[in-house]
Amino acid sequence: MRGSLQTYRKVSIESGMAVASPHRIIQMLLAGALERLAQAKYAIDQGDIASRGELLGKAIGIVSGLNGSLNMEADGDVAGNLTQLYDFMLRRLSDANINNDAEAIDEVAGLLRTIKEGWDAIPQDMHHMTSEAS
Repeated sequence: MRGSLQTYRKVSIESGMAVASPHRIIQMLLAGALERLAQAKYAIDQGDIASRGELLGKAIGIVSGLNGSLNMEADGDVAGNLTQLYDFMLRRLSDANINNDAEAIDEVAGLLRTIKEGWDAIPQDMHHMTSEAS
């Protein structure tokens, strides 16, 4: 049963991404990273080292993807600052995985929440611009 639910969820997410705007895709990636971090923290609490590593690996992949999607030519200062912040997050997530450090996960989750809040606050009529600035 659990496998069927996971398959359904994966298809649902992939379908949503296929029709999503670039703005919405970034929102989904940020939400996905936050979800993986919460799950990884729970895995630490439960002593589930394998799940912690897998979930942090997924979060690292998402943050790396966000970093790689930055358009450094559109707004160098903002993109440059974000790339430095994403690099910091990636280092902290590696630390969290190596040291079983829930505080590092909380730190990165807080930073991602701040970015997501800013991204979510972009007015609808400006969403077309985010594909050029992300």
